Amino acid sequence: MMRSLKWTLSALALLAGSVTAQTQINGAGATFPNPIYSKWFSEYHKLHPDVQINYQPIGSGGGIQQVSVGTVDFGASDVGMTDSQLKAAKTPIQLIPTVMGSVVPAYNIPGVKEELKFTPDILANIFLGKVTSWNDASIQKLNPNVKLPNQTINVVHRSDSSGTTGVFTDYLSKVSPEWKSSVGSGTAVKWPVGIGGKGNEGVAGTIRAIDGAVGYVELIYALSNNITFGSVQNKAGVFMKADLQNTSAAANGVKIPDDYRVSITNSPNKDAYPIATFTWLLIPKKPADASKGKVIKDFLDWMIDDGEKMVEQLHYAPLPDDLQARVKKTISAL
Repeated sequence: MMRSLKWTLSALALLAGSVTAQTQINGAGATFPNPIYSKWFSEYHKLHPDVQINYQPIGSGGGIQQVSVGTVDFGASDVGMTDSQLKAAKTPIQLIPTVMGSVVPAYNIPGVKEELKFTPDILANIFLGKVTSWNDASIQKLNPNVKLPNQTINVVHRSDSSGTTGVFTDYLSKVSPEWKSSVGSGTAVKWPVGIGGKGNEGVAGTIRAIDGAVGYVELIYALSNNITFGSVQNKAGVFMKADLQNTSAAANGVKIPDDYRVSITNSPNKDAYPIATFTWLLIPKKPADASKGKVIKDFLDWMIDDGEKMVEQLHYAPLPDDLQARVKKTISAL
């Protein structure tokens, strides 16, 4: 009898372990932070083999849509959800800022390896289709020591609903009245010119494949694909090539609201790169599966305590220390 009881208890323990091992958390959204999210989810799984976090980098628009209707356990976006999106969500959503990153103008010009300078006007005019050749007088004047070819500019943009697009068009809308009035900002816009690529990976791959191409990608995608990218003149008039320090500087002095929805493009800080952003996880406050909610909360605690220490190796900027402390309190209240 005792032996039978022990066997039954052992079987139940194994069964419980089997059930635990099958815990899967599903998320979807931004491609911008996918490299660091992949790293985090892998490292967390090593610590918790019973938890598997699956993430689909389908673009911010897709992430917002899927978390809003409850088809995933969490979403991710490089732009804050709008009031109407939050109101339409099936359950209340908490935005959790995770890291900071930059969007860079990346290009492939035959024979040109130098770093080009871009003013806000030149960037806007390229993507408006008003500047169409790389040896245009406005570009050549700004880059007098670079021999620019009479090469057609082939604009590449995102084809999917994208937070990276949201950040880039938010910036262009701030620096160009014509862009703001004729195109505007959003995760998906009607592009005046150009061809589309899916995800940051798709845009990076298209830039590499087409002579004369220029597009916008998150910094790590330019670096990992060995694509040349330029410096951008910031609001203070300083030309900045994106790095961790000037990305972080974009948040200096910015008042961040309680819901963390804030734009930091075109920062007035003279040390700031002008096309920088936070990126957010979108967490249901009332998860459909309470046990999954507890796992997500535990992951978020680990992310702030340990994950933030890993971000610089993948060319993201960590959250400022004071913001990390605020986020910890928000997580504890979930």
